[in-house]
Amino acid sequence: MDSLVNKKKNLAIILARKGSKRIPNKNIIKFNNKPLIAWTIEAAKKSKIFDSIIVSTDSEKIKKIAIDFGAEVPFKREKFFDDTSPSSLATLYTVNKIKIELGVEFENIFQLLPSCPFRNAETIKKCYNYFKNKKIGSLISCSLFSCVNPWWSFNINSKNDATYLFPEKLQKRSQDLKEVYGISGAVWIIKSEKLKKHKTFYCPGHKYFPIDTLSAIDIDTKDDLIFASKIRVK
Repeated sequence: MDSLVNKKKNLAIILARKGSKRIPNKNIIKFNNKPLIAWTIEAAKKSKIFDSIIVSTDSEKIKKIAIDFGAEVPFKREKFFDDTSPSSLATLYTVNKIKIELGVEFENIFQLLPSCPFRNAETIKKCYNYFKNKKIGSLISCSLFSCVNPWWSFNINSKNDATYLFPEKLQKRSQDLKEVYGISGAVWIIKSEKLKKHKTFYCPGHKYFPIDTLSAIDIDTKDDLIFASKIRVK
């Protein structure tokens, strides 16, 4: 059976379900004069490293917009579009569906979230070059924390009293504290066989690749949207 499967190199999967709650219709709201998802589709196209750019969605409206901007939507996603399903399972579902319905397999799977509009083609290519040159099985993008120092973070109760997460760090200057990174959904890459075996990008031997703060911005809340809308890039 495998001999009949068309094998290709790189697949971009853009996950875009319709059920976003904190920002209704988040993936297709207008952001800097075009639908939010369009920025990711265009970045993937400009990178020129993909054999296919597929949007995985459960929405007819998202499907139409994705096709208008040059992505493929060969089928609707019928599973893993709820609030609790890990994105890796939605990506794996799409990979398996492509093989069954289209008879195509890919060596490398890229998961690009449409909520990262400032991640551009150059960022995608940098991540891919590191993944390829280092011959690793899975890459997850990350970036330095900015704006606030995570070492001074705390929880607050109903009376606004604080419980510090790292009380021993409070008396240290920021320049004396280690740099701390956070995960970004901008660019995740994995070997297809690794995803099928482990069903997660956090497989044994996965590596992190730091990207710039702008590329890592993820629009998840209304405050994120307001903040990102103030940024102007060339």
